[in-house]
Amino acid sequence: MKHNKKRNTAFIYETLVRELTKAIVSKDNDRKQKTVAILKEYFAPNTVLAQELELYRTLLETTNIHSKIAERLLCETKEAHQRLNENTIFDAQSRVIAAINKGLGKESWATFIPNFKSLASISGIFNLKTSVKTRVLFEQAIVDRMSDERHLGVPSKLQPLDNLTYSSFIKKFNHKFAPLLHEQKEFLNRYITSFADDGFELRLYLNEEISRLKGLLNEAAVAELEPLISQKVTGVVEYLENFRKRESTDGDLGKILKTQELVRELTGHD
Repeated sequence: MKHNKKRNTAFIYETLVRELTKAIVSKDNDRKQKTVAILKEYFAPNTVLAQELELYRTLLETTNIHSKIAERLLCETKEAHQRLNENTIFDAQSRVIAAINKGLGKESWATFIPNFKSLASISGIFNLKTSVKTRVLFEQAIVDRMSDERHLGVPSKLQPLDNLTYSSFIKKFNHKFAPLLHEQKEFLNRYITSFADDGFELRLYLNEEISRLKGLLNEAAVAELEPLISQKVTGVVEYLENFRKRESTDGDLGKILKTQELVRELTGHD
């Protein structure tokens, strides 16, 4: 089946997320801002693309359920997708494609997406123009992957390839961005995925992380530090305290990352 990845909502979203990751790590603030703006405009809650993306995730992320439940879930998801307006989706996709081409460049579409094969299969299931034979094969593969294979005794048709390509991607990513601390990677992951739930999980994470950073910095401030360094640490603590009293902005991203690095250098704590 010929698959147009630019008309695959989940592929568009994954492309934007990875472009955002690269922009953050390379400290390309202009590109980061453009990517964030596109994500917020086209994948904000209740937009048609966000609704379709959620249906992709239902089939993509559900695992270890009985085959009968998987079949029922697939059926319900297909019906939910049919209730979405096809023309509205097409128009929204056209606008976001144009925004990516203009703001980020057509080279963005060459970004490696590790689970592309699964995304293409789900797109084929949702597409009414897919042949009956192909759609049935895709649906069976999706059901097998969602099902608890210990009971089925049936090997997954999609997962081995996905695991192989995903592991390769992670290995290359970690090698390229090895200097990032564990806590920085955790923060970036929360930040990137915050567009899916309007930042709810990110706010919960930051509430705990800010408390941790503030506590460690307070300990460092009373330690035997040089006066100038101690003064700067006190300033960072004040920033963190004020941060809790207002809504976070994109400008806070770099400051939190630098604070995490500062804490590691001063205290040795991650």
